[in-house]
Amino acid sequence: MMKRKILLFFFVAFLTTSSFAQLPLQQFLNTPALKHASVGVCVKDLETGKTLIEHNADKSFTPASTLKLITTATALELLGPDYRYATTLALDADNPSRILVLGSGDPTLGSDAFDENPYAFLSEWADALKTSLPKKEAWELYIVDDLFGYEGVSPQWTWEDLGNYYAAGAYGISVFDNTYRLYFDTTDRNSCPKILRTDPTIKGLSFTNYLTLNTSGKDNGYIYGAPFSFERTIRGNIPAGRVGFSIKGDIPDPGLLLGEKLAEHLQKSGVNIRTVETARNNYILRVCNPMPQSYRVGEVVYVHRSRPLSDIIREINVESNNHYAEHLIRTLGRMKNANIYSDPLKEGIDFMNTFWKSKGISTSSLFMYDGCGLAPQNAVSPVFLCDLLSYMNKKSLYSKVFFNSLPKAGEEGTLKYFMNKTKYAGKISAKSGSINGVQCYAGYLMDENKKFAFVVMANKFTGDNVQIRRAIEKFLLSL
Repeated sequence: MMKRKILLFFFVAFLTTSSFAQLPLQQFLNTPALKHASVGVCVKDLETGKTLIEHNADKSFTPASTLKLITTATALELLGPDYRYATTLALDADNPSRILVLGSGDPTLGSDAFDENPYAFLSEWADALKTSLPKKEAWELYIVDDLFGYEGVSPQWTWEDLGNYYAAGAYGISVFDNTYRLYFDTTDRNSCPKILRTDPTIKGLSFTNYLTLNTSGKDNGYIYGAPFSFERTIRGNIPAGRVGFSIKGDIPDPGLLLGEKLAEHLQKSGVNIRTVETARNNYILRVCNPMPQSYRVGEVVYVHRSRPLSDIIREINVESNNHYAEHLIRTLGRMKNANIYSDPLKEGIDFMNTFWKSKGISTSSLFMYDGCGLAPQNAVSPVFLCDLLSYMNKKSLYSKVFFNSLPKAGEEGTLKYFMNKTKYAGKISAKSGSINGVQCYAGYLMDENKKFAFVVMANKFTGDNVQIRRAIEKFLLSL
């Protein structure tokens, strides 16, 4: 009789818990804007590993920037939090008048994320070279930027993204976040916006300007153009009545721009630079005509090291930095295959799949076409992300570093206004993902005895992202 009572107690407790969990889920799914949407949910208890709530958890959804969780977690596991990129300045052993700048794929050179003065590193390089270089009438500057090849962007990115700062290419040499600002004078309401300048100045860059003015005060201006093309088209509209309004685009040839800017600093230091060239032409020649490299590394003059990986992944997750994420996935690709003619993006994606399979996490629901989530074809299931979050919390040697890389809800980064002024503000650390028709959140809820990994993914909803965000907030508050 006692045994029956105990079994009945646990059965009733299970039903009560299950009903409690399913009610807020059903209320969330009944959100009018989600009527025609695809929705996936997974909530796991980090202590027990049990799934508390799930809905379409094994289906694949467009993740947008929540894909960055996979990129940053994998890079952290394989490279470690103390990994630093090294950009090397050396002399060419075969050409006594040539300075080499050897890129390692560092995305942080002159980056706004870390540098108040983005040109400071160039002054340091110029000082180091001036001190160490032997006396010569003139030097050649050769920028070795071919580590990742020159495709730079995912072939699955859309044309409307290419040319804009958030879709900047990733190369062996990147500089200033591979981003420039294009400034306009829009005070004349009866004419098109007048182009003033770019910052930094980029030689040969030209624009076909189709921009118009608006009175809404919103920035709807977009720059279009392919990598290594110095011809850009501007479309859309920007606010009228501004003296120095700016929009951002991607630098067409970052390696060349770095070489030109370094040459300017060297010239000011009294070091005469005769020519500036990148490795791109030689790289293209060697595709079909195998031949020795056109340089040989000799005496190392200076090594510039980046901030540690722990800082880089925090920038990626807090600010949703696409550019940094694309460098990380290609860095992993080169770790897997050092041949600069292999596709570092594909190699990185393959490496990630192999790694997570080795940890016992199925990747059958994972479809990656970049490292940042910009490609519309990206897809992943809530359960995969839940399993990854659980692994990083319970099994990773760098669990604390990963957790601290995520923004806190209601406090910082892309989550500054999410769950703001609620009981879970500061108690949720997560990554958001948002593009047209996509709103996702994935991360951790840590509140006393509640320690959950959660993933909520909504695709193809009606209404706007703000409506869906509020519905997701309401659902999370019920946990």
